[in-house]
Amino acid sequence: MQRVTPETLIVDLKTQFGERCSTALAVREQHGKDESIFDVPPPSAVVFAESTKDVATVVQMAAKHHVPVIPFGTGSSLEGHLLAVQGGISIDVSRMNQVISINAEDLTVTVQAGVTRKAVNEAIKNEGLFFPIDPGADASIGGMVATRASGTNAVRYGTMRENVLALEVVTASGEVIRTGTRAKKSSAGYDLTRLMVGSEGTLGVVTEITLKLYPLPEAISAAVCSFPSIEAAVRTTIQIIQVGIPIARVELIDANSIRAVNAYSKLNLNPSPMLLMEFHGSPASVKEQAELVQDIATEFGSTAFDWASTPEARTKLWTARHNAYFAAVQSRPGCRVITTDTCVPISRLADCLLETVYEADASGIPYFLVGHVGDGNFHVGYLIDPASKQEHDTAEALNHQLVKRALAMDGTCTGEHGVGLHKMGFLVEEAGTGAVQMMRSIKHALDPDNIMNPGKIFTW
Repeated sequence: MQRVTPETLIVDLKTQFGERCSTALAVREQHGKDESIFDVPPPSAVVFAESTKDVATVVQMAAKHHVPVIPFGTGSSLEGHLLAVQGGISIDVSRMNQVISINAEDLTVTVQAGVTRKAVNEAIKNEGLFFPIDPGADASIGGMVATRASGTNAVRYGTMRENVLALEVVTASGEVIRTGTRAKKSSAGYDLTRLMVGSEGTLGVVTEITLKLYPLPEAISAAVCSFPSIEAAVRTTIQIIQVGIPIARVELIDANSIRAVNAYSKLNLNPSPMLLMEFHGSPASVKEQAELVQDIATEFGSTAFDWASTPEARTKLWTARHNAYFAAVQSRPGCRVITTDTCVPISRLADCLLETVYEADASGIPYFLVGHVGDGNFHVGYLIDPASKQEHDTAEALNHQLVKRALAMDGTCTGEHGVGLHKMGFLVEEAGTGAVQMMRSIKHALDPDNIMNPGKIFTW
């Protein structure tokens, strides 16, 4: 239900923030859409925050009028997280882009919420450190916290859940709280940091984050490996994980994706199912890992194993992988994308993925498939004609069927994108009504007027 934003609130915001509060339609529309399939009215106003104090002030002013506030980072979310489904004020934190402190000795960095992951790595590279969470898009760290993002390195380094040590959060009343410390562990009270990580802005606005860092590997090597079938590529991945090879990245790219990437990125990759892999460690350990993986791939019929050992070659490959979404969209001009995000135990990956591919092929809808298959997570992107209700309904039905399959295999409806609007029904199927009611009780307790990004994850 769209809530009315009082004109007095807009006037007060403009008085407080001047030109940093915009009601221009173009600005509001930019902040009222993401990469999801949904089209909803834009927010009533956008405030460009430059500090935690700014965020707290906006929330305090909105709370007086019971008006929703929706955090906005870079706009790269896929499930409708930042849409103003009940109206309200969009808080853009992109100007909160400072690296506050680097503690190289402790392997931590503290940043504002609007800093992007690439900016973090640029700031710390001279310390011989890096931040490994890489969801593909140059997302803001605040957005990555909100959705509990992971990405290509998760198979070795984990997700945002494992790599966030502490947070600064503005609550629904406008109070500023801190959760966690720079210590590597704590038993002090409830783990509020983990509660906020993945809460999608529904419990508070994250303004500051302390992250774990890792030493840059002494040696890094990447390789692409082509296979006669998707099954062969997946079976290879399962074997790599089950024998305990500490591979840093292992990404599946199907033939549809490769054809789109070749056209988009001007490459000449073999248009057959492919694993894109990366190895981190000492020169000797990297060599050993690669040789073991090459032997496994050969067993499953690998037809090529090509190395990219220079930074330039690796960057070119990973940029192409990260551009797979945009390459696929360009392959069908005017299309919209319905994405899936299931994750299953690694032993069930082949069964889940192959049944999904069979259904996707039978549907006749153009699609692409990529996956962080080292941790059992893969994505199908259905490229639908937005004017075709039949294509939309078919793609959503395929997505639902996939979720049912994943849940039956003890998996999840979303490995990294979050629930947002798109997967609210799936969350009930996965967690059950009792668990969702417990989540709802937490929301009611911390945000009694339902102003923090309402209408996401579950119904009020």
